[in-house]
Amino acid sequence: MRIAIVGCGRVGLVTGACLAALGHEVTGADRDAEAVSNLREGRTEIYEPHLDELIHRGLRSGALRFTGDTGEAVRCSEAVFLCVGVPQLASGEADVSALDAAAREVGKTLGTLSGGERLVVECSTVPVQTGAQLRRLLGVYSRNRGAQFRVAANPQFLREGNAVEEFLHPERVLIGADDAASEKFLREVYAPLLDRRFTCPLHPRGCPEKKAPELLATAVGSAELIKQAANSFLAVKIAYANVLAELCERLGGDVQEVTRAMGLDARIGPRALEAGLGFGGARLPKDLRAFRHLAEQAGVDAGIVQAAEEANRQRIDFFLKKIERSLWILKGKRVALLGLAYKAKTEDARNSPALALLDGLLSAGASVVAYDPQAMPAARQARPELLCANSALEAADGADALVIATEWDEFRALDWAEVRQRMARALVLDGRNLLSPRQMKSLGFEYYSVGRDTCTTGQPRNDAGETPAPHGAKPHP
Repeated sequence: MRIAIVGCGRVGLVTGACLAALGHEVTGADRDAEAVSNLREGRTEIYEPHLDELIHRGLRSGALRFTGDTGEAVRCSEAVFLCVGVPQLASGEADVSALDAAAREVGKTLGTLSGGERLVVECSTVPVQTGAQLRRLLGVYSRNRGAQFRVAANPQFLREGNAVEEFLHPERVLIGADDAASEKFLREVYAPLLDRRFTCPLHPRGCPEKKAPELLATAVGSAELIKQAANSFLAVKIAYANVLAELCERLGGDVQEVTRAMGLDARIGPRALEAGLGFGGARLPKDLRAFRHLAEQAGVDAGIVQAAEEANRQRIDFFLKKIERSLWILKGKRVALLGLAYKAKTEDARNSPALALLDGLLSAGASVVAYDPQAMPAARQARPELLCANSALEAADGADALVIATEWDEFRALDWAEVRQRMARALVLDGRNLLSPRQMKSLGFEYYSVGRDTCTTGQPRNDAGETPAPHGAKPHP
């Protein structure tokens, strides 16, 4: 099938490269001329495992090409997938200006076509009822010249760092269509993924055993709501795990043991129950606010969503207090910050808890040297004053404390004995529960994590950093 992808950001590139790998003819269109030029040569600034491999493969086979002319992409396609960014305004409303601009370009082209119907597909995370608005806009911008088009929704559930794998091995494929023809077309687009004989381009010698995905067909409005609701629920679940971690620290307990036992309940499940510094990135915070705004506009009490937002904001203050307690004062102290991306396996530093930690440390007068395998360029754009090292070991040189803010495997595999030798004080604060407390203490580190903290006596610490007396006993003088 001939498919146009409008918007060559992360979602657009992953969608386009994967659809080309499934055997479709894909044309990616973007208004950024420099980005298009780089993509034609197989270069992208986005770090996503396997993405470069699929782009190069698509370019070589001719199944994937790129253009700066949206109209050209629309004219040579049967379906147009809109993958433009939909950021958020301060009010909580979605900024659909890029979507409006894309609809204008697509509509103008539709108005010039003499025949042939086009399917226009929302792939971006959009407010509910965007599909109806998109139909109206396409009619207006095509000047109602009898342009033949249909509108559908195909939200993508792709985690950064695993996006290619999850596109090719999805848990579910969601199709939002209000007519049989649109549903039929999208079913055929994804038919290779549902075929038992499907050979994954990433694993040509045999795929790991995975459950076959379920294809869900709903109305357009339901598909739009499903995407927002799913992301909002994940954010609530993460926030809950972090509140639980704080309880474990205050009352005694290991949050990983608690959440593992909870996750064995099929009604709860283990995913997104990891305690840490809270969620970030471009999607979950935005979708949580958008869902709250949607509920408020509809007159529905969204208290649980608002509570999750507040709980997530508190994680950074909670961890900063832990760093300050450990160092006594932050002013003049040198802190090594390992990790700048909001999660591992991505260069994305948008809404990163690591940058929020950086701001707090600098405001308190600490000197911070950071390192991240992929996110340093993006972090420097957001924080031009940021000091970066060339490696994790270099960042640790002379540090009074080392903070782990992103769960990169590279940090887990460090030679921690050498790290200890390089540091001025062997103090590690692990915001991602990446390391083993027993191993770190055996190496001579003072080590604190999230929801697993104990002092040297093995007793839980209270918020003041003190060791409480056992239940029923008087505290020591």
